Amino acid sequence: MTEYGRGQGSEPWHPDDPLYGDGGWGGQQAQQGQPSPYGGQPQQYPQQPQAQQYGDWGTGEQQGYGQQHDQQGYGHQEQYPQYDQQYAPQQQHQHQQPQQQYDQNGWPVGAQHPQDPYAADPAHPYGQQAGGYGGDANDYYGTPEAYPPPEPPNRRRAEPEPEPDGDWDPGPDQGEHAFFAGGGDDDDEPADRRGRGDRRGGKEKKRRSGLACLVVVVVFGGGLAGVSYFGYQFYQDRFGSPEDYAGGGNGTQVTVTIPKGSGGYAIGQELKKAGVIKSVDAFVAAQASNPQGNTIQDGVYTLQKEMSAASAVELMLSPKSRNNLIIAEGKRNADIYKLIDARLGVTAGTTAKVAKEDWEKLGLPEWARNHKDVKDPLEGFLFPSSYGVSKGQKPEDVLKRMVTQATEVYDKLGVEKQAASLGLENPWQLLTVASLVQAEGTSHSDFRKMAEVIYNRLEPGNTETNGMLEFDSTYNYIKNQSKIDLTLAELRNYDNPYNTYFYKGLPPGPISNPGEDAVKGALDPSDDGWFYFISLDGKTSKFTKTNAEHAELVKEFNESRKSG
Repeated sequence: MTEYGRGQGSEPWHPDDPLYGDGGWGGQQAQQGQPSPYGGQPQQYPQQPQAQQYGDWGTGEQQGYGQQHDQQGYGHQEQYPQYDQQYAPQQQHQHQQPQQQYDQNGWPVGAQHPQDPYAADPAHPYGQQAGGYGGDANDYYGTPEAYPPPEPPNRRRAEPEPEPDGDWDPGPDQGEHAFFAGGGDDDDEPADRRGRGDRRGGKEKKRRSGLACLVVVVVFGGGLAGVSYFGYQFYQDRFGSPEDYAGGGNGTQVTVTIPKGSGGYAIGQELKKAGVIKSVDAFVAAQASNPQGNTIQDGVYTLQKEMSAASAVELMLSPKSRNNLIIAEGKRNADIYKLIDARLGVTAGTTAKVAKEDWEKLGLPEWARNHKDVKDPLEGFLFPSSYGVSKGQKPEDVLKRMVTQATEVYDKLGVEKQAASLGLENPWQLLTVASLVQAEGTSHSDFRKMAEVIYNRLEPGNTETNGMLEFDSTYNYIKNQSKIDLTLAELRNYDNPYNTYFYKGLPPGPISNPGEDAVKGALDPSDDGWFYFISLDGKTSKFTKTNAEHAELVKEFNESRKSG
């Protein structure tokens, strides 16, 4: 008898036997039409299972697991004896029941069947294989309470190890989610991956860190603070009043330079940078509300720090705040250097020295360089205008701004392009003509006539003056003076390249800094045949075409001086 009350004979199996009702390995059921000796239902007539073929293909030799010949089982297997076939004559077409084989541990490993006379040729590799359960048979392993079907040893799952003693954890099936159980993972892990190791208690369960909670609080708190800040800024930008100081300043003076062409916003940026106003928007609003706000010009302004925007606008509109250096038309460089020294508060002669030593670094165009006998290469390029100059600035920076301004105006007027059309060698000569026009003329109408006088006297074959310009202004330039009572003997006996009474043609370079009107006059001279001119009152000029006409005007001028 076995532990389930079954012996090796024909005794019935115990109902608790795991193999109770099992027809054997391979799924073979009881013979068709014959009652199962174990109470099972009549089963479909099975086909003889063929041993699985291994080894070389086509040998015809059938082998089972581990070189199985003649349908032998695994290793040394003991076979239970077959039941006596008492009714064999009456049941000639029935097969004997396949007998279950067991290994040394008592597990079923296979079934051995007698040869089926109706089976396919066992030597044929494509013979009919053993069938499964019959299509009409009930599957006793398909219900939840059924025992699992026997499997071969190499396919059996390892028997689960016994649970270690310890506290029992009901697990998620008791209604407790893993999240509240203190598990380290936030996501539910599949059971087939997690296995049963999570319940064994051998590994300490992770606890949620208080530091992580603190990080979450800080992140959300920071986000809320950021949203609040930007929301406030959005409200201030759209609906709030711009930030502004109160009053007329804190008493600390500051000099602010406003670049040329600056509008309200650019002016506000310069003022804010200097600490005069608190916000650009406040200045723009104050400038717009002031009827004369748009008349603020470029230049240097003396203001105070921490002024209200309205106070800053009012002071900038007042002449008291202006601190610009004004360069008049026709001013010579020698005089301009002195003005710059005084404005910068540097030693006299500082700017002149910089101009003499560094003139090549101050931005002159190529056509204004390297001319013979030039007294000052920067003459004619310190353009008449208003410049913001204050203490703390460098002379070279001020000179560079003036040269840049002159170059921009000359390019705009076309000095370089139109010189040849006027019978001149280069733009440098055109600038020299403009400086002579500026020095001798008194109005725009005078400038055009004066330019014609110069071009006519320079004309080859001129019999009126024989190529001599004879301008008093050139002699005064050499002497750095502005006299009108000059004798012919004094003028014609002084040897200097700039003395047009001594040398024919134009002087080596400009003798002053012409304004825009004088340059335009030199570019567009009149065409009336003028050769001579004279100013009787120092304010107006009279022009003549012949030397005799000119002599009459000279006589009139001398008589007026005697009577005056």
